[in-house]
Amino acid sequence: MGIRFGREYNDIISDFTEALQGIDGCHEFLEMSAEDWNVMNSAERKECMKTLADDLFYGLGTESPMSVGGCTVTHDAKRHLIRIDHGEALTRVIHLV
Repeated sequence: MGIRFGREYNDIISDFTEALQGIDGCHEFLEMSAEDWNVMNSAERKECMKTLADDLFYGLGTESPMSVGGCTVTHDAKRHLIRIDHGEALTRVIHLV
């Protein structure tokens, strides 16, 4: 199926990466221990989050919603966006157009 988007892919992934960096426990989705995550420097963590953003972007095209840390990541095809919710609260929105 896939996700339709009108913005530059790199801009979407950049926004998505930034949003994911604010999620506690996001390293668990990558099957990393907290210890392994904590020894990485900020550039290494950002690269991991960029890879996660890319993987989630394609995963959301077939499976939505997805859980990452304590958040739910959902593709809203009607509104052309990706939502990141923490419990009942909206945390971030990544616009696709």
